[in-house]
Amino acid sequence: MDKLSLISGTLFICANVFAILSLILPDWIISEVGGDTRLGLLQTCITIYGRNGLTCYPPKLQIEWMITLTCIILGCGCITATTILLALAQRSAAIAYYARWSGFAAMVLFCFAAVIFPIGFGTDQIGGEAYQLPSSHQVGISYILFILALWITVISELFAGKVCMPHF
Repeated sequence: MDKLSLISGTLFICANVFAILSLILPDWIISEVGGDTRLGLLQTCITIYGRNGLTCYPPKLQIEWMITLTCIILGCGCITATTILLALAQRSAAIAYYARWSGFAAMVLFCFAAVIFPIGFGTDQIGGEAYQLPSSHQVGISYILFILALWITVISELFAGKVCMPHF
């Protein structure tokens, strides 16, 4: 396995881990007003002010966050396919072409998710407007992990593009 393929594959795996972690953790939007509130795409957790314990439940997602969740899940699938295709490309160089396009699809899906997610800031739970988070709320570690996964996917795609270039 050449160095660029190894670097690209490793970075794609890291991006996939960060994206999956961002989905698992309920810390996309956090607030400490009236208790501890943690909004996530797969679960929402609250601690009512003055009470002990964190209560988590599946959220009722608005359409913007449902599209974001779908894009991230599909992007993770594309990254997984890319990683597998990069490994298979060591036996047949023609497969690297498909790995590159699968990685590109993941990058596009993650970009869509990053652009669509802030539109949901206008929900009643948050009380902001599209792309404007109120001062009582802030983005959490899950969102930061997702943006990190997006950037690593872009960098991985650059390495994959070098791998898939014809050698003269």
